Order: sequence, then structure tokens, then C-alpha cells
Amino acid sequence: MAPVPENNFSRRLVNRLGEQSYLIDASTDETISPSGLRRAIIGFAIRLISSGLGPGDRILIGCSLSPASSIAYLGAMYAGIVPIPVEEGNLLASVALLLDGTGARAVWTGKPLQLGGLSQTGVLVLHGLPADQNADEYRPAYCEEGDLAVLFATSGSTGKPRFVMVSHGNLIANTEAIIRSQGLAHDERAMLILPLSYCFGASILHTHLYQGGGVVFDRRFMFPDKVLYAIDKHACTTFAGVPTVFNILLRRSNIRSINMPTLRRFLQAGGPLAAQRIIEMRAAVPKPRFYVMYGQTEATARISCLDPEHLEEKMGSVGRPLDNLTIRIIDEDGEELPVGKVGQIAVKGPSIALGYLKEPEESRAVFSQGWLRTHDLGHLDEEGYLWIDGRMGTFLKMRGVRVSFAEVEAMIAAVPGVYECAAAAVPHPETGEALALYIVPDKGAEEVIERVRCNLPSNWTCSSIQIVSAIPKTARGKVDRASLSTMVVGTYE
Repeated sequence: MAPVPENNFSRRLVNRLGEQSYLIDASTDETISPSGLRRAIIGFAIRLISSGLGPGDRILIGCSLSPASSIAYLGAMYAGIVPIPVEEGNLLASVALLLDGTGARAVWTGKPLQLGGLSQTGVLVLHGLPADQNADEYRPAYCEEGDLAVLFATSGSTGKPRFVMVSHGNLIANTEAIIRSQGLAHDERAMLILPLSYCFGASILHTHLYQGGGVVFDRRFMFPDKVLYAIDKHACTTFAGVPTVFNILLRRSNIRSINMPTLRRFLQAGGPLAAQRIIEMRAAVPKPRFYVMYGQTEATARISCLDPEHLEEKMGSVGRPLDNLTIRIIDEDGEELPVGKVGQIAVKGPSIALGYLKEPEESRAVFSQGWLRTHDLGHLDEEGYLWIDGRMGTFLKMRGVRVSFAEVEAMIAAVPGVYECAAAAVPHPETGEALALYIVPDKGAEEVIERVRCNLPSNWTCSSIQIVSAIPKTARGKVDRASLSTMVVGTYE
């Protein structure tokens, strides 16, 4: 019988596990050896197939920062079953909505949870990991590169999730490109504090195991020094975080005095980190290389990377595209713009996802002729480096939650005294992004500003409210997000 082609991403990963491929729970010191990890992933695949699930079926994975969640996620994929990683708390709160939105036939959690009597609905409810099984007798599911591998949720402000369809080929291409861009070796060990349900967190797991390294999980970042000591204890080489993480380390930890001699790199993505904070991080811990990256779930994970060798001369840039991706800057009609001109960032290459689940119209609009329209504004310089200038798209992220500009603008426009409003996103040290509001008043500017502030929801962060005489518009009468980005004054340093 001919060998099964290694298009199944999880099978490729399992075959590449090396002598350093340990999974470690920093809070309990639970450790899974490379051989134990291989058996556990394949054993979970066997369990799912034995339970009546088959290739193409979908399973909700209730994720925590733990080895077990990662094993369940990779084991499902190994069996050709599509995992849908969801934070355990979100699964508990929205299981019926998630099942309806994804068509999942099963739910897995690390420990028994009360999921509203799902066992009576025909949905298979599983928890924990099976005992060791004879992994050598199991043949992994055959998968084409274009087959669906995983569904990643991107949350809206209303709580209704949107799911991005990521293929096995997407995962292979993006994982291998990230490894090349970061120069990952075979003895790497990542400290992972980011959730597996977030494509950034998943990409850390993917790349380090795929390259033969290991991963340490730590869910104690509310006490950041514990994580820093764990980096030292477990000889971690990689630490990844979003801007809020690095701001917390600089303000609320003893990072300047805790020794971490094995650390080789910091990875930063998930939004812009102020240049001054990067300078402070490099001064606090000078030995590790600092990588600034840009990505989206719709591109599997990473899109570009700024090599640390060029960090000082290109401070503020998110680097060049990964070596298997092409970036161009386009206007609202899709025409390519010249170097230096601000427009929408479009990306093409093998890591661009298949589209949105059950949203064909939106998929056609965002994934157009092989190009991902990111809804982010940016420009390319003469050396091909990408610079982010704002967001033209439909949302900003505050505390990791998407809030649509349309929702913001509609709410503010309803405030008495507001004639017209436009919203932009600006960096914020605590919430990731915050609102900058531009208001054309109907009367009484001072009264309008105070009234607007009083009407903002308590979970929204507003950096500035600016009174303007007019909102910039495109030829089609829509808010010109590119022009609006040049007016932003509410950035935080």
C-alpha cells in the first residue's frame, strides 16, 4: 500500500517531534515527554474515531492553557476531524450558539463540566484524555492540502462569533514560513501564555513542535513574575505577547532583575506596541532578539516580520512579508497604489484561509481572487517594508474584543447635539486599542463632548474626542478611513 501523503498538518507535526518536544504545565510541573506526546495525540485520534466521529466532522475543544487542550486539538486534526478551539469559559457560556454556528457533533473539555444536558441532544460530550493506546496500529486520516483543518473564531462586539476556515495547506505553509522568519532551531522551548483559541497562540504551539522543540504553558500571568521565573526554571527560548503583555511586564513586574539566560527571542504581534516600549524592553532584557510581527486569523496567523537586525532603522514598521506571501496596497477599487501611498493592505499566498464559515457573501468580499483584503491601512516603503497606518475596516479591538466602527458611529450619532461622527482606532497600553472620535457638532461643542463621554459604554476606552468641521469622505460618500487616519491625535506613548 502506498504511504499516506503528509498533507495532514498534525501528522506532519507528530512525525517531526524531536528529543526536546516536551509539553510542560508550569503551574503544576506536569510534564509530557516526546514519546508520551506522540502516543497521546494519536491516542486521542483513536478515541474520537472509536466514538463514532469521522473525517470532516467537527468538535468544539474547550481550551485552557494546558497540555491536555493542545493534545485534544492536535489529536482531532490527526484523525481528520476539525477542531474548533474555544476558551473554556466561552464554551460554558455559549455552547448552544457555538454548536449551531459550527455544526459540531461533539464537545471536549479537560474535565467534566455542566454543559446544559447536551448528552440528551445527540451531541457527543467528552472530557479528559484516554489511557495509552497502541499508536503504531493507527493510520492517520488522509487529507488534501485544501481540506478544512481547523475553525478559528473571531469574536464580534455582539458576542456572535465568526469562524475562519483554515486548511491543512494553510497551516503547513504558514508554520514553515514563520519558522524560517524567526530562525527557529530544533532545541527551542516556548513559554505560552496566549490562548490556543487565538491564532497567535496556536502558531506558537505549531511552530515550536513542528520544529522539534517544546512548549511550556503558564496561566498565571496575573502574577507576571511567576511567568518570568518559569521562563528561567524551564529554560525557555521564546516568549510571545500582545502589546498589553509587554506593557504589563514593564510596569508591573521585576523583568529588569529576573535572570532569564536561555531566552533568545521576544515575539510581539496583535497590534502596535509603542516604539518607546520596545526600546524599554530591549534595555530591560538586552540579550533576546525582538521580533515585531503583523498577522490576521484570515491569513492563518502571521503575514509579516521585522527582522531584529533592522529594528532600529525601521522602528514602527511591521517588516517585510513572509517569504511565501505577497503584499500590495490598494485603493477602494482594488487598484494597486504606488510606494509610500496609504491604502488597504492586501495579501496573497498559500496561508490565506478558505473563507468564513457559512458567510459566502462576506467571504467573496474579503477573499477576492486569491487576495485577502485585510481592512487595515498601510503603506510600503521603497525597500518593501510594511507600515501600518490605521484601520479602514469594520472594527477595532479593545481588550481583545472586536467592536465595530458602525456600532460606535451609530451610537454616537444618536447623542443629542451630534450631527455626524467617525471613529478610528489608536494604540492603548492597557486595552490594545482605544477609540478616537471625530464629531461634527450640531451645536455646543463643549456640551456635546461631555454628553458623548457620558453615553459611552463602560467597557469602551476612548482616548480622545475631536471636534471637526467635516468628516472626510470617499467619492462614494463613505467615511474615508485613509484620510481619517492622518487626523488621529489620540495615540498613547
